[in-house]
Amino acid sequence: MDRHFSSQQMGQAGDERGQVARTFAQKALARAAGLDSVEVGEVVDVRPDVVLSHDNTAAIRETWLQFGQERIVIPQKLAITLDHAVPAPTTRHAQNHAEIRAFVREQGIRHFFEVGRGICHQVLSEEALVLPGQMILGADSHTPHFGWLGAFGAGVGRSEVAALWATGELWLRVPESVRIVLEGELPKGVTAKDFALRIIGDWGADGGLYASVEFSGSGLEAMSVDSRMALANMMAEFGAKSSYIPPDGKTVAYLHEGLLRRRTRKSGAASTDDRLPEIEEMGVFPDEDAAYRATYRYSSDELEPTVACPHTVDNVAPLSAVAGTEVQQAFIGTCTNGRLEDIAEAAAVVQGRQVAVGTRLLVIPASSLVLQEAMRRGYIQALIAAGAAIGTPGCGPCMGNHMGVPATGEVTIASANRNFRGRMGTRDAEVYLASPAVVAASAVAGRIADPRDIV
Repeated sequence: MDRHFSSQQMGQAGDERGQVARTFAQKALARAAGLDSVEVGEVVDVRPDVVLSHDNTAAIRETWLQFGQERIVIPQKLAITLDHAVPAPTTRHAQNHAEIRAFVREQGIRHFFEVGRGICHQVLSEEALVLPGQMILGADSHTPHFGWLGAFGAGVGRSEVAALWATGELWLRVPESVRIVLEGELPKGVTAKDFALRIIGDWGADGGLYASVEFSGSGLEAMSVDSRMALANMMAEFGAKSSYIPPDGKTVAYLHEGLLRRRTRKSGAASTDDRLPEIEEMGVFPDEDAAYRATYRYSSDELEPTVACPHTVDNVAPLSAVAGTEVQQAFIGTCTNGRLEDIAEAAAVVQGRQVAVGTRLLVIPASSLVLQEAMRRGYIQALIAAGAAIGTPGCGPCMGNHMGVPATGEVTIASANRNFRGRMGTRDAEVYLASPAVVAASAVAGRIADPRDIV
């Protein structure tokens, strides 16, 4: 790994014709603002393609009502998912959901996903509601997730989302960009989650603060779609404003399948509409000689299974350094690692084994589609046979609402994205972060363990 700084003081890089080279972020914000080009640091008025909210929609509505409007100006761009506290654990949560449903009916919002459909970032990806080059702004900090699609996804505050409902527009400052290059396919037992934790550990939880983190290299090309989602999603923990992975054939095929699935559901018959060429043409790519705030280079052979230790995500250590730490709870899920690939890895680890006495394993798929496919392939059956508890697709205990809140003094190892004090609902409890395979191995061993020592 090495580090190279690009000096903005020396001016933007350019090609042989003297034209200024642009990063992905510059191109994406120029598109969203309807401009030919934008400069780093410039404040522009953007019009996003999609505006995301979830269980916080009712609170956003209270702010929006202060504008004195009766109708949202962009109902066709809204996507609302009930996912953070599902099924509702309290009367208060249930009332919140009821108010959101009424609001959706009143405003004629088409893209609404009920309890059980899954986590917003996973669901919108599956539904192909966000396409390459587009902009999605969401009232959720992990909206950089959509960088896996080659889209500009950024989390914004509730008041900003209310302003978007009222005007369809929002001011954004064009971010600097950080380039991260990974060469070589990840070794066996090393995942995109390990790579993300390594990045955050190397450069700190604020290492990408308000930056567009733009990935490239043969290692990214080799990654599966599910792995790309995990990597882009975790950049929220790096402080990133957005993340970006160049779209390719894998991206286009995934989106095409989502569009066909959505059309089939609407028409009731199998759809053969081919939008592959259209999706391919939407890709936005940085110029080769664009200027970056910093460039970080990694070789896959230097990576290893990595764990984030309490109580910060950048407090990382090699798995070998923390192996043997006793755990009472193991949790696989969240918008980072609740996908089919993750559940498959966990099922392979626990197959023919039992969760250790004194330890419990919670598995919460990121969406209903993930759950259905995991059942079809036998992964859920293997996990249940090992003693795992399976939860309703959604965020689960990630933010401490319910479905896995630890007791005081307990240790949880999770495939989640955050581990600060109280994140899972109990201040005096410890949370370690790791890949799904490590979480599953730890559940079987009753202590933090390397799956390569078990399988």
